[in-house]
Amino acid sequence: MNRPLIDTNLVIEFINKLDAQFDKPGEILFTGETTHVVEGWRGWSTHIEFASSVSKDGRSLFNECVRQIADEMRIAVTDEFPGTVVPLPAGYQERSREPGASFDAKKLKVLHFDPYSIVYRYIARGLEQDYQMALSFLENEWVTEEEMDRRLVDLIKEFNFKTIRQDPAEFLRRYNGLNQMWNSTHNAGKTHRSTPI
Repeated sequence: MNRPLIDTNLVIEFINKLDAQFDKPGEILFTGETTHVVEGWRGWSTHIEFASSVSKDGRSLFNECVRQIADEMRIAVTDEFPGTVVPLPAGYQERSREPGASFDAKKLKVLHFDPYSIVYRYIARGLEQDYQMALSFLENEWVTEEEMDRRLVDLIKEFNFKTIRQDPAEFLRRYNGLNQMWNSTHNAGKTHRSTPI
């Protein structure tokens, strides 16, 4: 089945339909490429990614609504909590962000998941495209190198093979690789104050 590419308007349409059909309180927190699409950092994605928070007695209905609307719109949708994949840094709940796009949702609160958690998840997977996605968060100043370093000190103690499925040394190698990419692109073309022009 051919699926349409996901742009901001399609994300908005999906969320508004979900809000109307589910008709109960809850939270939708965008993750992955969906954050980039909603914020205009990229034009499209192949699927909608988010983490949801709804009451226990509403979970079954919510999942069914997601499935029905995704089938109706012929789109791919992933509802996954990042904490099942990587340990999450302390205070991640308070660092969710309001989206730049406007949604008409009345019952569902629409946010972006904590950007630091998402960047650590990209690093853990470590594909070329993941590094590019992580760099977008740095370029748009949703995360800073200094804060990532600070949070990593405590986070690395939480690593285990049940969540991150790699040892801390491997994660740190990938983390340092991202920092090198960021510094090489961020400082390209800049001169230091002591450098004569």
